Amino acid sequence: MASSRYKDKDTGVVLSFNGQWISWTHTAVAYAAFLSALIIGCALHYHKIVKNEWYGYPDEWFPSVSATIGDRYPERSIFMIFIAITSGPRFALVGLWYLLTAKPGRVLPKAIAISGVIRTLTCGGWTYITSTDDHDWHDILMILYIVFTIPWTTGCIALSPPNAKAIKYRKWIAGSFFGTLVPLVYFFIQHKVHRVAGAYTVYAFFEWALILFDVAFDAVTALDFDTFEVVVKDVKGASKGANANASSVSAAVLEKEKEKATAGVYSAGFNLGHALDIAADVYHGFVFWSTLTSLGLVIWYFPLWHMGISGYEAFVMATISPVLLGIRPLRSLVVNNQRLFHVLSLAGLLAYKVHDPVYRLFTVGFGVFMGCLAWAATWSSDSVHPSRLESRVIAWLAGLLMSSIAKFAWYTNNPIWPVMHAENGGWNGTGLVLAILAVLRFTRKAPLNSWGVSEQKNGSSLLSAIGIGGLFFAIHSLLSDTSTMILWVWGGFPVRGPVSNVHAYYTIAAMTGGLLIGVFRPGMVTNWTAYGVACVGAAMLTLYEQWFGYYGALILTAYLMAIAVPLISKAAKKNPAVTFGVGFLFYNLLVLFHVWVVAYAFVPGGLYVREHTDWIMLTTMLTIGAGVFDLISGQASHKYAASTDRRSSSFGHRKYHVGVLGLLNILFLVANFLRFPSYDYKPYHPEDRLFTAGIWTIHFSLDNDMWSSEYRMRDLIKELEVDVIGLLESDLQRIIMGNRDTTQFLAEDLGMYVDYGPGPNKHTWGAALLSKFPILNSTHHLLPSPVGELAPAIHATLDVYGSLVDVFVFHSGQEEDPEDRRLQSEYLAKLMGSIPADRPAVLLSYLVTKPLEGNYNTYVSDISGMHDVDYTDWDRWCEYILYKNLLRTGYARVSRSTITDTELQVAKFIVPKDEADKGRIMSASKEQRDRRVAEQQVPEGWRFPSLFRGEGVRGHHYHVFDEPRYYFYF
Repeated sequence: MASSRYKDKDTGVVLSFNGQWISWTHTAVAYAAFLSALIIGCALHYHKIVKNEWYGYPDEWFPSVSATIGDRYPERSIFMIFIAITSGPRFALVGLWYLLTAKPGRVLPKAIAISGVIRTLTCGGWTYITSTDDHDWHDILMILYIVFTIPWTTGCIALSPPNAKAIKYRKWIAGSFFGTLVPLVYFFIQHKVHRVAGAYTVYAFFEWALILFDVAFDAVTALDFDTFEVVVKDVKGASKGANANASSVSAAVLEKEKEKATAGVYSAGFNLGHALDIAADVYHGFVFWSTLTSLGLVIWYFPLWHMGISGYEAFVMATISPVLLGIRPLRSLVVNNQRLFHVLSLAGLLAYKVHDPVYRLFTVGFGVFMGCLAWAATWSSDSVHPSRLESRVIAWLAGLLMSSIAKFAWYTNNPIWPVMHAENGGWNGTGLVLAILAVLRFTRKAPLNSWGVSEQKNGSSLLSAIGIGGLFFAIHSLLSDTSTMILWVWGGFPVRGPVSNVHAYYTIAAMTGGLLIGVFRPGMVTNWTAYGVACVGAAMLTLYEQWFGYYGALILTAYLMAIAVPLISKAAKKNPAVTFGVGFLFYNLLVLFHVWVVAYAFVPGGLYVREHTDWIMLTTMLTIGAGVFDLISGQASHKYAASTDRRSSSFGHRKYHVGVLGLLNILFLVANFLRFPSYDYKPYHPEDRLFTAGIWTIHFSLDNDMWSSEYRMRDLIKELEVDVIGLLESDLQRIIMGNRDTTQFLAEDLGMYVDYGPGPNKHTWGAALLSKFPILNSTHHLLPSPVGELAPAIHATLDVYGSLVDVFVFHSGQEEDPEDRRLQSEYLAKLMGSIPADRPAVLLSYLVTKPLEGNYNTYVSDISGMHDVDYTDWDRWCEYILYKNLLRTGYARVSRSTITDTELQVAKFIVPKDEADKGRIMSASKEQRDRRVAEQQVPEGWRFPSLFRGEGVRGHHYHVFDEPRYYFYF
């Protein structure tokens, strides 16, 4: 033990030791906890701890941390004993670090110390509460530990004393720690999603590396703590020491190294008021995007119910309100009263209180009108102050990022949309209160430029407006939801590309990275080379599926976010009536173009743009190119880059924005972790080898009263115990539909695999398949439609109780196009007949035909081999269920209530258990197959729920024949 420098002077000293022993003790005991558990676990339970839910030894041969320290005795007990011993040195380490770094008037050391304490407590939480004890709390505490590791690590680097060796070690270890997370997540996905043998072993090595790096980072404090002498006296006293080690490197150089390692986030102090300003700005940007993205959704309600143009589509033009800024008195009024106009824009959030759909649309339209006008005025007013303008632009784009993250957390719905309320997961009241607080702080600074006398004359305002229109359309249509571009490249099962609830963070990371490039290195994107690369990315997204197409999407995403900063900043310095008013006009034209390519059968001139998403992408990139041309003409890019790259105190807002972006990314990762699929889905009646199949046209997930209907659909599907369901009119990934995906919520909440069907770039109204059973293979088909709307179909092969069962989901063309429907019936009949003759199959469809007439006899024919679920049910026109090589035991029709315009049809089937069973089913006569029996004659597990008899619940009840029908012939 080190001798005390005070012992000769103060005989009251009982014990003293150098502060670095706290660090060494913490390091030794922490490593002992994990390594002892690893050694004992491998010695006593090796084969058990290397085994996971998919594989065991020899495919997996090294245990993960969680398996090692989990539930087995004695390693768990020994681990917990060591961790308990570690807690003392750990708290002492955090305390000494605070004493070392605390300075009068500095907030950061206190914040880092608090994060260190919370991190220590959460470590104890996930250590002593295992996933077996309480899975949710174990995961929550683990997430909190990882979250607080970020400020602890970066804060320790920023606060490091002038010790070159310690700073170097911290940078290398921290970099290794965070760098390890990338392969860790990759191999976890390979194990959990793709079930790759051996992937969990590789994952385990990276998980153990995280432990080693985590403890090693705190061990570096030993190099700093030798300045402390810990003294125990028999009277009260204080210990103060001098820095014993003089650094051979200048303090200025070390400060620069620390600032570089932390991206300057912690430099120049911390001001709570400034942080609140940035938070308010970003939240106000989030409110704008929430309102704008809801406009198309509430407009869509009307042509949806009118089955054509309704007239309410004119509200899409609410965005062109900035043209009013061309009238100088009005411009002065708006600029000098920005608070009033920004507050009025919150009407869009209040719209959920308006229950009449027409008036709700009016309210949202008014909010969008005011929001576009107010933001254009703010940008124009702040254009004379580069730092303030940049702060506003970043906040607006960060608001888009926040909107996308909120939509991911709410399964592609925004919690403050006017189609949301408490009953379907909305947080409208909370969002409104926060919006009021944010807008008051956002508008507390006086306008800088009331008359626009500083408008720049260089360049073309019209070219800038065209660029702004293309940019706004691109980021709205592609980036307002993290699953949009993933669904563009979706190609079915087996999974060969990204999936929405696993890989969506790549989009968020690209958005964040692009925004940071636009702020800190705008010169990287304000050139034709970068534009050309973005065009290649756009082409890859448009033309290719799976990962290659998604790589193009990420390239395009980063570019759009990066170029947005200089494009908007330059547009703000010109006439806002042109750059933003006309810019939003071009945006609206692209929005309509984007709808026309799929709704061509219902709109004038639709024939000429039918199925031409490629033309939309080309037009979008050309319009952005016009803005880029204006931006870089006359060496404008060099001037802009020079003005925005300079480091000065006036750009101090950047560190707060970086902090907000970091926080938003953490929140997304937390949501991503909570949404990670388990893939342990179970059917309702495995003991009977029975499954319930259903077909439902969900009317784009908007109910009769303009509320998002996912929760109500979920309840009905769950109560009917549906194992396999086809959803039609399910493609919502367009601006006019809110860029949503109902299947994500239904699949995750109900515990089902999901095939989204043909993506949004395939120009259909959507067909999706949800299944409790694994989807082994699926292909997507666009059936012949020479005149009318495209007819989508899914052909999937499921593993149902160990047997292969094919499921077809299909939406036929319109009644007005008989030739389309005839060709489609022939195509689908051949497709259904192409599978092995003895394979069970089910068709869940929307056929547009009468029973026993016309195309019905093509679908139910020797070519397809399919049978009608009940040929005596004459009151059908749209929805049909067909089957073959299965024992059909029941059929029911359940009323829709006010969820949609179409009922839910369900049927129950039993899968043959052996060849003899299959032979009896295939050889049964029509009379045997269609013999009906009373409900009491079938086992209880084969029956439909009694909940829907009589008046039923929530407006759902058995209708047409008022009760289920049952069949049996064995």
